[in-house]
Amino acid sequence: MSKHLPALVFALALIAPAAHAATGTAAKPAAKPAAGEPTAVELETSQGRIVIQLNDKEAPKTCANFRKLVQGGFYDGTYFHRVISSFMIQGGDPNTKDSDPQNDGMGGPGWTVPAEIGLPHVRGAVATARQADAVNPKRDSSGSQFFIDLASLPSLDQGGYTVFGKVIDGMDAVDKIAAFANDATLPAANGGGRNPGKKALITKARLIPLAQATKGAEKSAQKSEKTDKAAADTTRH
Repeated sequence: MSKHLPALVFALALIAPAAHAATGTAAKPAAKPAAGEPTAVELETSQGRIVIQLNDKEAPKTCANFRKLVQGGFYDGTYFHRVISSFMIQGGDPNTKDSDPQNDGMGGPGWTVPAEIGLPHVRGAVATARQADAVNPKRDSSGSQFFIDLASLPSLDQGGYTVFGKVIDGMDAVDKIAAFANDATLPAANGGGRNPGKKALITKARLIPLAQATKGAEKSAQKSEKTDKAAADTTRH
């Protein structure tokens, strides 16, 4: 395991390869899911919109817990408190709602979630933080803190962290938040990286119909393809 993977007090640190950006776009206000309708999670952030598709088949307990917190407004007003270039952005700590950045990364809802390790760490994967094996041999997940992978991270596959979803729209917003890792004026985050504070604020987390999320992701991908094609044509000329 890498020397950059310390005792995880809900934190992560590892050197990972750089990755290419994907894009997402702003959307109309989300419709409220009907009872029993499959849902995705939409995060409104200060850097744009991030949409997460949850994998209930492979991580049912983790997904149920995440939805519960979203529905209860737990993440509203928190921020991504730890960003590491080419690695991940981490958020979900209720301590980020207070005025003391020194305790960022140390909080949670008061419970953990059983490990559901199996899905790989690829770019856009959404996973739970956890404490280190020495104090957490079962590798149970943090009750609320999560991170989004910026690249494929096989070392985390070996380390054992629960992946429970993936970003299907809004990787451009993720990359904007990740860029704060290169801002030397920002304070250091607990465990390494930078703490962007409210520059990476989650203003609102909500459940939206999965069908709407998927359709929005397809439109974003099509727009991205058109933009890339136009840029390529301009370069050739």
